[in-house]
Amino acid sequence: MNASFIMRFKAFIIDYILKLVYLILLFILSLFVFPSLQELFTGSVLVAQFTGFLMVTLPVSLYYIISDSVIGGQSFGKKKIGIRVVDKNGNYLSLPHVTLRTILKFFPWELSHFLVYRLIYLGSEDVPLDYYLIGGLIYILLFAYIFTAIFTKRKQSIYDILAKTQVINVSSN
Repeated sequence: MNASFIMRFKAFIIDYILKLVYLILLFILSLFVFPSLQELFTGSVLVAQFTGFLMVTLPVSLYYIISDSVIGGQSFGKKKIGIRVVDKNGNYLSLPHVTLRTILKFFPWELSHFLVYRLIYLGSEDVPLDYYLIGGLIYILLFAYIFTAIFTKRKQSIYDILAKTQVINVSSN
């Protein structure tokens, strides 16, 4: 049986708390232990973007890639709620398969990072039209991800449909 949106959301919240703890630790480390890291965010927009990717997006993505793959089986949140990501045949995901799913899943998140870095460096200039379009695309994708997970027959988000994955209730197997 496919996991309901509510089950997925609960697992998301648990995993999000873990991400939040990581981000708080990262903030404390960059503030008190490695203050020179802050300089990487004040240079060029490309250096700031790359630093943010290495320090935030990559570790969070690796958490999901490893934990939701055949290696880990489930993220901490999914394990607590009793759900799992599987392929269309109900098998654990290979590393390449879960990597594709994770890239698709976090595309709006990384796109928002892209936009935020550019808006910060914009200063007092007018916001270009393409920035508004990118912002609109982010919201369209987020709502589409949520609504497809709620309303599709198999409770699949768009990234699940594209990656040919599904989130199942483990207790129903």
